[in-house]
Amino acid sequence: HNTIYNVPRAGINIGEGTWGGHMIAYNDVFNTVLETGDHGAFNSWGRDRFWHPNRATLDSITALHPELILVDVVKPNTIRNNRFRCDHGWDIDLDDGSSNYHIYNNLCLHGGIKLREGFHRTVENNIMVNNSFHPQVWFKNSGDVFTRNIISTGYYPIGMPEGKWGNEIDFNIFLDSMALVHSRQQGRDAHSVYSPALFMDPAKGDYRMKEGSPAFEVGFHNFPMDSFGVVSQNLKSMALKPIFPELIVLTTSRTNAAIDFMGMKIKNLNTLGERSATGMDSERGVLVIEISQKSDLYPYLQANDVILAFKRQKTDNIRELQEASMAVRYGGNLEIRIFRNQKIEEIRIPVNR
Repeated sequence: HNTIYNVPRAGINIGEGTWGGHMIAYNDVFNTVLETGDHGAFNSWGRDRFWHPNRATLDSITALHPELILVDVVKPNTIRNNRFRCDHGWDIDLDDGSSNYHIYNNLCLHGGIKLREGFHRTVENNIMVNNSFHPQVWFKNSGDVFTRNIISTGYYPIGMPEGKWGNEIDFNIFLDSMALVHSRQQGRDAHSVYSPALFMDPAKGDYRMKEGSPAFEVGFHNFPMDSFGVVSQNLKSMALKPIFPELIVLTTSRTNAAIDFMGMKIKNLNTLGERSATGMDSERGVLVIEISQKSDLYPYLQANDVILAFKRQKTDNIRELQEASMAVRYGGNLEIRIFRNQKIEEIRIPVNR
C-alpha cells in the first residue's frame, strides 16, 4: 500500500534473488524512470549464482547445474494487485535472469510486462493497457507460464527460441484480432480469444471487464480497482494519481475513417487530394486534421502535418502509428518525423513531459 511517483529509476526494485518470498502488493507506482532508461516501474535484477552475462556460459551453467537456479531465490516472489505506469520503460521489468516469480492481478497502464532470461515465472490474470507481453531470450526449459492475461496487441519477442515458449502461452485475451491470428500461426494461444475492449470505465481507471466479455470464457476474473496505494485519509489527500491513458483500439491499416488519437483527429493520407494539399510524394503517412490545445503534442504538431515516423518507427498508416505509440521508449526524447511545408522535419519532445 505504497504510492510512489516522480522518481529517476524504478519505484520498487529487487536486486538479485534475495532469497525470495517477498510480497509486492497494493502499490500505486507511476511517473518512473525519469532520468534513465531500460528499466521499469517495478524492476528486478536476477544476477544470482547461476547467471552470467555471456549467454553461452549461462547456458552451460544452467545445463550442468540446474540446482543453482533456485539457490538464491528459494521461495517465489509475488507481485499482485498493483497498479503500474512507466512511460519510459516497462511497467514490470524482470531483467537479467530474474527467476521464481508469481505475477497476477496487476493493472499495467503503459509499458506492459517484460521477462528476460530466468526460470519459473508465472504471469496470469494481468491487464496490459495499450501494450503487451515482452519475452526476451528465454531458455527452452524456462518453465514460464503466461495465461489469462488481457493484452492490447501482439507480443514483442526478442531473441526467443523457435516454436514453443516456456511451459504454456495460452488462454489469453487479445484486444486485437489480427494479433491473435498471428500468434496462432506461430503455434501459440490455441485457446486464447479475441475480445472488444469492454472495460467498465477506463477514463476513470476502472478496467474491470463488463459482463459478456469473452475474457471470462478463458478464466479471466476481475480484480478490485480501488485498492492501490496509500490507505490513510491523510496520505490519500496528499498523494497524486496516475494519468489514465487514452485507450488505443487498433484499426485496420486501410481504414478511411478519421479517429481521435492523443488529442488529435487523424486519418490515413490516402487520397490524391490530400497528397496534393500536403505536397506529399505518395499516398502514405498519417494526416493531422486537427489538434486540441489540451494535447501534449499541441506545441509541436499542427493541422495538415503528415506523421511519417513515431518513436523512430515508420508510420505509413494509422495502425502503424498506434503500434509505434505502444512501443516501449527507453529514455531520451520522443522523436516524431513529420512532413510540413514541403519538407521533412524531425521533432524532439523532452522525455519528462
